[in-house]
Amino acid sequence: MPSVTVDKRALFARLGYQPHEKQLEVHMSEARFRVLACGVRWGKSLCAAMEAIAAALEPRERTFGWVVAPTYDLAEKVFREIRHVVLNELQHRVLTMKESERRLEIRNLGGGVSELRAKSADNPQSLLGEGLDFVIVDEAARLKPDIWQGHLSQRLLDKLGWALLISTPRGKGWFYDMWRRGQSDEFPDTQSWNLPSWTNPHLVREEIEAERARLPERSFRQEYGAEFIEGAGAVFRHVLDRATGEWQEPVPGKTYYAGLDLAKVEDYTVLVVLNEEREVVHVDRFHRLDWQFQIGRIKATADRYNQAMIRCDTTGAGEPVYESMVQAGCYVRPYAFTARSKNDLIQNLAMMLEREYLVLPRPALWPEGILELEAFEYSVTDAGNVRTGAPSGLHDDCVVALALAAWQVQPNRGIQFWG
Repeated sequence: MPSVTVDKRALFARLGYQPHEKQLEVHMSEARFRVLACGVRWGKSLCAAMEAIAAALEPRERTFGWVVAPTYDLAEKVFREIRHVVLNELQHRVLTMKESERRLEIRNLGGGVSELRAKSADNPQSLLGEGLDFVIVDEAARLKPDIWQGHLSQRLLDKLGWALLISTPRGKGWFYDMWRRGQSDEFPDTQSWNLPSWTNPHLVREEIEAERARLPERSFRQEYGAEFIEGAGAVFRHVLDRATGEWQEPVPGKTYYAGLDLAKVEDYTVLVVLNEEREVVHVDRFHRLDWQFQIGRIKATADRYNQAMIRCDTTGAGEPVYESMVQAGCYVRPYAFTARSKNDLIQNLAMMLEREYLVLPRPALWPEGILELEAFEYSVTDAGNVRTGAPSGLHDDCVVALALAAWQVQPNRGIQFWG
């Protein structure tokens, strides 16, 4: 095979890509492991995609490279950039393009074949198999440690492959440990960067500063400042401090309030019951049941708790189910989700936990609910929009059901149902 090397500067110019100063620094690094911790909209996805294309064009008989992220949707961010550049600028080199498999094969500069694939880490078994020449891990801070240590890094051993790990920081887990390796002279094979959003010269600093008003300070420092801060993106604080309660049987004459988040297949239907003292006294969580069985189960629980008053999410499939619940004799009121109404619901729950207005069950009694509450986070989309929700790969059904129940017993409104 001809001895040809890829001149990255010339290649990038040919492809119309003009990396800013810090992106070019990452591209020019010869470290086997590169760890890029930076703020949102810094340009890390494009940087990673162009690095993958340069590697795929290296003259080898056969090259295998993966783009891995916690979910396929996240892996698509980098793979979409790769696909766009290749199909627009390197169409003559495309051998195979299989959208369903997220697989792309191209002819490299030496006449060999390079295969690029997008992979999801939510199914670790799919990460087993052949050795890799390189791997790019997006949203690396969201990956479980055993995915990197037990699956991905091992794929690089036989070919002495390289890795580029990119992410916005999320606390101080394994990604932070890898970043610290890159800051130490003891690990010459690893180089790392910690770059806030404003080091991207294409962003307007004033617009970034305006985002401070939309996020808690710690979250801004994490999302835009790229700081490694424990719990920075957490929406709910003091969760464990509030988790001191026990399950309670219904008391005759007492009024109970329930929140209901509906799901049929992938997510869970969750019913959370509160008493007048704002204590979580009962939770029912299940999935993969037909609607008629769900309604019967929900009504049975509500009736047992003195015909508890239910606030129900009526978005999407929830609307016809809500009508069926009314016909079944449930005391139920709708809560339609919009971006504004969901934000109000979540902010109310955060306030009630902050001010010690709610008592949650002990973690041993409600592990999935406590986990969801602690993981629920602020984040910033690629478009710069602030959102709240569960991290990729986790559910938020318990959070939503609890928030719907808490909406009925807000201290500043008094205990209400029909409002």
